[in-house]
Amino acid sequence: MTTSQLESLSLEEAKEAVGREIGVSPWRTVSQAMIDKFADATDDHQFIHVDPARAAETPFGGTIAHGFLSLSLLSAMAYETLPPLKESGMGVNYGFDRVRFVAPVKSGSRVRARFTLAGINARPSGWVHVDYDVTIEIEGSRKPALTARWLTLAVIERKDEAQA
Repeated sequence: MTTSQLESLSLEEAKEAVGREIGVSPWRTVSQAMIDKFADATDDHQFIHVDPARAAETPFGGTIAHGFLSLSLLSAMAYETLPPLKESGMGVNYGFDRVRFVAPVKSGSRVRARFTLAGINARPSGWVHVDYDVTIEIEGSRKPALTARWLTLAVIERKDEAQA
């Protein structure tokens, strides 16, 4: 993930930050319109997401976001929150470990992400494997929406290749 508006970290600085929280995103509202668009994009129109009247009769008391919608918000939250690695040309998802959907995100709720740098490993290829422990919090809730280990890859531009 790269973000130009944030001060970048060197690989050495990032290695020193392993085990520490390195960012908390701003709050963002999960609206019914957002949930409906996600339902359309994924063809998942289960009533607990898109039918407020019927969902009101469930233990949730109203519509809730798809778990995968909550998970997908991590990209935007990371972009606005995490300092990029210096000389990183791009970043890509590598996967997730231990994703747990702990509590439902009700329509109209506000969520934010907390990022702890869990590990970093520079590969000889120029790719850097960066892992984050992430939690998406729900404003006013004791339980988070989700927790996960997020695996990412960043490519560091080599100076010798850039000059060739």
